[in-house]
Amino acid sequence: MKFTFTEKKIEVGAEVRAYAERKVGKLDRFFRNESEAYVTFSAERGRYRAEVTLKNNGMFYRVSELTSDMFASIDSAAASIERQIRKNKTKLEKKLREGALEREVSPVPVAEDDEAEEEIRIVRTKRFALKPMSPEEAVLQMNLLEHAFFAFINQEDGSFSVVYRRNQGGYGLISSDDVPANK
Repeated sequence: MKFTFTEKKIEVGAEVRAYAERKVGKLDRFFRNESEAYVTFSAERGRYRAEVTLKNNGMFYRVSELTSDMFASIDSAAASIERQIRKNKTKLEKKLREGALEREVSPVPVAEDDEAEEEIRIVRTKRFALKPMSPEEAVLQMNLLEHAFFAFINQEDGSFSVVYRRNQGGYGLISSDDVPANK
């Protein structure tokens, strides 16, 4: 597992980094391919936050824990992300199809919200590859990323689609009418 550490408003020692590598590194057993781990350490009002993001075959798992001790934050984050991986790996394998986690899927980056202004200004642009997947896989990926929506190519009909979380509960699906001819 490849690790990338980031520190925000705090400096952590080699001991904390080694501890995070040991705890988060144990999660590598869930994946067949090489994984990437992004660990961010920060401090807020005397409390310590450990944010862990795992990437494997385009699937993202993200968790953030805030406690009074950095080691406890790392422990809690590792336990939470392990539960998330187990829950969603089982869902994918049982509900969707065998081998769903081995397929290469690109994430959909989403720009952060800015305050509404009078004029329309595009302050951030991202480009990404869309991979075919089922709406169920897209909802799962959206939930893993903790986003409100997720864009993808619908493998059922080849259309550009978006799944989103509805305010009244449940999920919605928006699809384009024009389906590419080279489906």
